[in-house]
Amino acid sequence: MDGAVVILLAVFLFSATSDPVKKTQNVDIYSFHINSTVTSRYATTTITSRVANKLNKSQEILFEVKIPKNAFISKFRMIIEGKSYDGVVKEKAEAQQQYTQAVSRGQSAGLIKSVGRTLEEFKTSVTVAALSKVTFELTYEELLKRRLGKYELLINAQPMQTVADFKMDVHIHEKTGISFLEVKGDLSTDDLANAIRTTRADKDAWVTFYPTRDQQTKCKTCDETGLNGDLLITYDVQRQNPNGEITVSNGYFIHYFAPSDIPRISKNVVFIIDRSGSMHGRKMEQTRLALLKILSDLTENDHFGLITFDSQIDLWKRELLKATQANLEDAKAFVKKITDRGATDINAAVLEGVKMINRHPREGTASILILLTDGDPTTGETNKEKITGNVKEAIGSKFPLYCLGFGYDVNFDFLSKMSLENNGVARRIYEDSDADLQLQGFYDEVAVPLLTDIQLNYIGVSNLTQTSFNLYFNGSEIVVSGQITDNSVESVTTEIIAISKGSKVTYRDTVTAKDVSDVQPEHEHFLERLWAYLTVKQLLDRQVLLKGPEKEAAKKEALNLSLKYQFVTPLSSMVVTKPQEDQAEVADKPREGEAPHRPTAHRPAVFASPGVAQRFSGGVSNSRIGYSGSRQKGSRLQSYPARRDPDLFGRKRIMGMDYDDHSSSVTADFLHTVAVPVVPVVPLVPLVPVVPVVRSHRFLLPADGQPKPLCFDVPLPYKLKLLEDSSIEFSMNGESKTSENGFSQIAFHYKKTHHLVVNTTSINYHNDQENEEFFWGHKYTGLNKDGVSVLILPSKVNITVGDFIISVLIHKNGDLFLWPGVEQYPQGSSPTGILGKASISYEKIKGYSTPTLKIMDKEVTASRADVRDYRITSAPIVRCWLVPFDAVMNGNISDFTVTQL
Repeated sequence: MDGAVVILLAVFLFSATSDPVKKTQNVDIYSFHINSTVTSRYATTTITSRVANKLNKSQEILFEVKIPKNAFISKFRMIIEGKSYDGVVKEKAEAQQQYTQAVSRGQSAGLIKSVGRTLEEFKTSVTVAALSKVTFELTYEELLKRRLGKYELLINAQPMQTVADFKMDVHIHEKTGISFLEVKGDLSTDDLANAIRTTRADKDAWVTFYPTRDQQTKCKTCDETGLNGDLLITYDVQRQNPNGEITVSNGYFIHYFAPSDIPRISKNVVFIIDRSGSMHGRKMEQTRLALLKILSDLTENDHFGLITFDSQIDLWKRELLKATQANLEDAKAFVKKITDRGATDINAAVLEGVKMINRHPREGTASILILLTDGDPTTGETNKEKITGNVKEAIGSKFPLYCLGFGYDVNFDFLSKMSLENNGVARRIYEDSDADLQLQGFYDEVAVPLLTDIQLNYIGVSNLTQTSFNLYFNGSEIVVSGQITDNSVESVTTEIIAISKGSKVTYRDTVTAKDVSDVQPEHEHFLERLWAYLTVKQLLDRQVLLKGPEKEAAKKEALNLSLKYQFVTPLSSMVVTKPQEDQAEVADKPREGEAPHRPTAHRPAVFASPGVAQRFSGGVSNSRIGYSGSRQKGSRLQSYPARRDPDLFGRKRIMGMDYDDHSSSVTADFLHTVAVPVVPVVPLVPLVPVVPVVRSHRFLLPADGQPKPLCFDVPLPYKLKLLEDSSIEFSMNGESKTSENGFSQIAFHYKKTHHLVVNTTSINYHNDQENEEFFWGHKYTGLNKDGVSVLILPSKVNITVGDFIISVLIHKNGDLFLWPGVEQYPQGSSPTGILGKASISYEKIKGYSTPTLKIMDKEVTASRADVRDYRITSAPIVRCWLVPFDAVMNGNISDFTVTQL
């Protein structure tokens, strides 16, 4: 894998109802600045965008920016007409009321969502008065992590229009000096190369990028809408002191330790490869490719083993063998024959790997277990707590276990816990065309161990971050931070004890405070924030391993630091109060392991002026239309004379629309919608709207890494199993109406004692002792009973069962009907039912005369379709790929029906 990454992707999308044939822009980003300061690897980045509303009426302007998953947002501000609206970080529970109120209004509640391998997306919008301006300012912080001998700063720009005042400024300050620095990426080539200026001194480097408006349209990945590419800054630091680098400031210190002038340690590595049926097709092929390359990179002093497993365990050889040319060729022949089959016995496979290493201990070597799997344990020992306990006991802290999880369906929490309990880490392998390179990249990071059993000791300090490490690999870095207990101390003493090739080595150093306090006055508090950032990160990891009071203490400490330093973390939320009626939005940071799409507000896909319907395409989410011609390369605009006819739901529908393949993506969790037929209109011919009778419900299923979701039809009427999680004894069933309009009632059951029935008149709850009834229209009433929480809003019910958060909306279109949606799925759960999937992976296959998708290794014919999302009050139209029911649900409709609600 490449080095630590800071990624900034700014996308600004705007909406206004205006004449689409006009070529003027109704909004103007007149200033767009990115300023990133890196001091001793700690990056603080601020994105400032100033936007003018050029219309003589108010319009909504959307601010959207992508940041690294490892970063913590620490500040957000909107400035409108001289008044500032600042985001405030609060405890999640405290922010829950604002979250619920925002969701009930159909507004964005989860302002941050995961959107791929390394990115999270922050999104909000504000209504700006006629001919007025708004300034958006967002700051986030991150400690760069060294991988394969380098740090990386990656800035991606996609502002969706040319900007008169466009500036990127990066300043890097490293106390020991910068050994190399390189600038590359899409924005450093072609006509943009001369817009980049790099200046280097001994300890500092400056990179500026000031493209003109003309240049912003002429790079390789740019078009008439402006910049669309990245700027990649790669660097490393001078390492003259083998004892490491220490910096002290304002009562805090940071110690970086990354020796390289020591001999490599031979390793014993065992690869444990899942070959169960779910690894069929591309996953298995990419795993074979990666293993073949990894085997070629082993040195002759290394020993290795190969284990494949499904419900059975197969060993290439019973013992570890030396990586001779003959053994490697034999192993490669074994790898080429690995095929998928059977179930998944993770427990037996990992324990066999432990036995293999323990059978052949070698003095002065480093042992490593690497597990690659894409699923949950399904055979043998399937209790995850027992599996983690068995593995921890077997390994006994003697060597690390690294777990590589293939795809989004994998139980990432389970793999993370198993890795952390055994001094390793879990890494997700994404099901993309480069999955084999991802596997190889991870191996490269652990390919060259230099030290084992590392312990760092300090005198006169407290509140230290992690000081014990199992292994140190070449090209990486050990980082420890803490507080100086005596501010009058004149020196800092460090002692590092480790094992190098079986021999004990010690690094000792004492440096005076004046020698290490090389911090510029404007950054004097950065070390305190760096310490807080690293402490919170490690406390969040430790929670996975702790139980009871220790777990609560770690959580409390992490939360207190998050609030003190205003970090948006998995324990805290940022409440953003908007100027319109003091409405609040809540930004919640997703956890690693969550699918990349989280609930966000609807951005209507179509805006039309009298007589014309239009659609622009392109961009991450281009459903806020700003102006004619504002689209990405490859998109197209189709305009037709349009007519408005009442649709099935009593609203106005725009007829005569045409769409391309880059339609707006759906970023909500599993959304339940109904098809809306779109009828093209032929000009000058009297028209009668054709409204076919809909005899099915249409469901949306977000797609990992794809701009367009899938959708599928469920025939009606039926009593449907909507959601079921047998592990917590929870189920949700719904009775569909005989018409196309939603559900007449939805029933919830939890642990056989709690029952909740929602119908179009009331909400009824009962258990063994009591019965309560509520009616629609009551404001903010509810109950909380033994793990079941019900909050009743005027047109929505929020139900929390365990870690599930489910909403039921009531709609009125002639008659009343209900609409369900899952706003949060528990981490590590594997629910079933129509709403059981949070997302799905697919790829579009080229070369077919009709659209063809590859879904779960099967080729499926698809068609473009339009649906309404009734999970949101405004019921937006969404574009999707319509596929057969069994293509995504792996069963027929009878598998998803019930006889009783």
